[in-house]
Amino acid sequence: MVLRYWYLLSNSWPRAIELVYWPTVQMLTWGFVQLYVAQNSSFFANAAGLFVGGLLLWDVLLRSQQGFAFAFLEELWSRNLGNLLMSPLRPSEFIVALMAISMIRLAIGVIPVTLLAIPMFGYNIWGLGLPLIAFFVNLVMTGWAIGLVIIGILLRQGMGAEALAWSLMFLMMPITCVYYPVATLPAILQPLAWALPPTHVFEGMRAIVIDHSFRLDLMAGAFAMNVLWMIGAVVAFYKLLAGARRAGSLLQQGE
Repeated sequence: MVLRYWYLLSNSWPRAIELVYWPTVQMLTWGFVQLYVAQNSSFFANAAGLFVGGLLLWDVLLRSQQGFAFAFLEELWSRNLGNLLMSPLRPSEFIVALMAISMIRLAIGVIPVTLLAIPMFGYNIWGLGLPLIAFFVNLVMTGWAIGLVIIGILLRQGMGAEALAWSLMFLMMPITCVYYPVATLPAILQPLAWALPPTHVFEGMRAIVIDHSFRLDLMAGAFAMNVLWMIGAVVAFYKLLAGARRAGSLLQQGE
């Protein structure tokens, strides 16, 4: 399954370009915003990389979810889902394959942008060291959990739910506080923000950039929530898959 998705990706240059295009556009846009703020504020000048770092970590979250869901959408668009589900392929094996291709797409889309940020804006996210691993693991787990729920909904509801693969993460973006601390939100929204694992990651990134300290408590909290999210996502996926089988909607998928 991983080879199948890899061949599809490697033989389609528009798909490969799309992986790099949007992260590059966003990195350039917010990079220039950061330069402007740094030139006009001593605080931001002393917190170099605050916006670019937030953007790059956000893209890890976004690309892990979209890479997971888009690989599944390829099966719907090609009307191949019925063939896969009638094969000996197990749902668990299918999920692992989607995770693997998600990592490949994530690497293609994000690594070049992180390297481009070094000469363009003097920000090296790899300089975060070991904390970057904690950030990465937590963001990818969240992306996979959300992606798993999305493909479950697609199985049950069909292509009418396709827009979730593009839009759902952006609905979370203001609440996960990518570019500003949780304290900026209205008090009524702050508990909701802390209930989302990515919020802990972005707060942890700001703690390193501003205070030069690694918040282990934030990472542990994010990981614990992500474990619960993954368990819930797997349960939801299997329930939605069972519902799709009962409703007979699996063979009616397509564009």
